[in-house]
Amino acid sequence: MKILHTSDWHLSRTLYGRKRYREFAALLDWLAATINEEQVDVLLIAGDVFDTPAPSNRAQALYYRFLCRIAASPCRHVVVIAGNHDSPSFLNAPRELLRALDVHVLGAATAERADEVLLLRDRRGQPELIVCAVPYLRDRDLRLAEADESLEDKEHKLLAGIRDHYAEVAAIAEQAGRAGAREAGATASRIPLVAMGHLFASGGQTVEGDGVRELYIGSLAHVPAGLLPESFDYLALGHLHVPQQLGGSPTRRYSGSPLPLGFGEAGRPKSVCLVEMAAGATTVQLRPVPVFQRLERVAGDWETIAARLGELVAEQDSVWLEIVYEGEEVIADLRRRLEAAVADSGLEILRIRNNRIIERVLSRNRADETLDDLEVDEVFSRCLAAHRVPEPQRPELFRAYREAVASLLSEDRRAE
Repeated sequence: MKILHTSDWHLSRTLYGRKRYREFAALLDWLAATINEEQVDVLLIAGDVFDTPAPSNRAQALYYRFLCRIAASPCRHVVVIAGNHDSPSFLNAPRELLRALDVHVLGAATAERADEVLLLRDRRGQPELIVCAVPYLRDRDLRLAEADESLEDKEHKLLAGIRDHYAEVAAIAEQAGRAGAREAGATASRIPLVAMGHLFASGGQTVEGDGVRELYIGSLAHVPAGLLPESFDYLALGHLHVPQQLGGSPTRRYSGSPLPLGFGEAGRPKSVCLVEMAAGATTVQLRPVPVFQRLERVAGDWETIAARLGELVAEQDSVWLEIVYEGEEVIADLRRRLEAAVADSGLEILRIRNNRIIERVLSRNRADETLDDLEVDEVFSRCLAAHRVPEPQRPELFRAYREAVASLLSEDRRAE
């Protein structure tokens, strides 16, 4: 049996205002082709199918068309669980209709744990796989809030709730596996057991700008690897965007996001997990995902940046860029210089970060201060002070600045 494990598609996500539907479509085309080429039997999608609870019509069309393609492929089953970005009710809405296509959707934790245990059958109707499809467990699924709780109390309850939830579905799955083996007449063997989840494991690797959110208030409930049952033949996880093992085990994995979701991931390899189960053994291969849109972060002083941009222009490729200026010289016309350097090429600058200006804006007296600590107006006020703008000119500049911010926010709302 072959299983393909993927997660964290984040359909409809943008990158600094640029829509990425062309990339999403290319990714789903590649996934469908890979499933056919590898003769995959079961597809597992471990959460964050969409980037928002109310995805665009175009994102929805990509999702449903893909599921229809897979239903017509050699793949016998698709199992989809919700992640923290997904709306449970939205994913669950077409659940009964999708079940007719052998697509099983779990948008939220169920009152009956047995509903999260799926017994999948082969084309002859014989039991072939049990999947514990545990969606993202929300705070309300795991604990009851009480007055005067400390953070330690909350974390203890969250971890205990996650542990108990997985222990319950694992016990039900093991019982179902024994019943399935008896039904198949294979009393000397067992039905393989796979679990899915969308959670943040202790020690899990993230990268700057990848969009991974903390799941619970106060960064609580980073799940230790030992908290989850050992009885699973394979554990398919979502949420962390960097492909990685859980606790060093080759059969307990995050598949990672198949597309780089921020410039911090530029150049990092992306993959899906191709899992094969045969003769009681489980093997995992990482199948590299092609690059559908090249991203690159270019950092340094002006000479370094200009040289790298010249190299990229000569390559005649389509590249989206983040520029991080780190030089000592204050360059007032940095954007104009950059736009001139990439003119009439396939390069597009999506973000410019001028660290020289940022350093001047942040307080010299607080080494731990970051832009996240400052209000929007305060950042602009410090910029005016850093550039020694005369006091009489500041009120008019502030009015123009606030109009610009209001215009940007209005455009963002229209885009959504």
